[in-house]
Amino acid sequence: MQQPLIQIVDAALASATLRSGHHLVCKPGCSQCCIGVFPIAHEDAARLREGLEALTQTDPAKAARVNARVQESLTRLDPWFPGDLHTGILNEDYEAAILFEEFANDEPCPVLDLDHGTCDLYQHRPILCRTFGPPMRTAEDNLATCELCYIHASTEEIAACELDPNIPAQEEASNEAYNTAHGLHGQTLIAYALRGA
Repeated sequence: MQQPLIQIVDAALASATLRSGHHLVCKPGCSQCCIGVFPIAHEDAARLREGLEALTQTDPAKAARVNARVQESLTRLDPWFPGDLHTGILNEDYEAAILFEEFANDEPCPVLDLDHGTCDLYQHRPILCRTFGPPMRTAEDNLATCELCYIHASTEEIAACELDPNIPAQEEASNEAYNTAHGLHGQTLIAYALRGA
């Protein structure tokens, strides 16, 4: 599942990290990008479930902590979830998109170990988590970065560190193929992807 895409993304990240040098300050313990919910693809969700299943075998206590955080997160998210609570799939209409803008912006990711600021499913994290930090093109063709990184970099230095601009199209094609193969649509959230896993 998605291994070629993961390899492409991880290689692109390694390259961007090398080019970024001291401008990219992401490190264990910095978890600002782990606060606030964001949509993930079903392919990401499946990878997270595989990771949690593997963690259950290798470190049952850590897996139990992840599961407890998932349940705590769902308790907070369910009353306001802008989607189908049964499936965990986000609604895709305009109204839902507006609601999502104000939804759970302070909610920590349930796989984040808050005591250490690290991801308990790091090797199985979603594509967005793998690509956040280095400069990446937005739909408006701007270069977006983590607000903590590239603070003293010039526009030229930022551009020189850009993550492979082909990744979004490759990710979209991979997600579409996965959804077609599994009869799925839309997106979900990490907490819903891991509930009952």
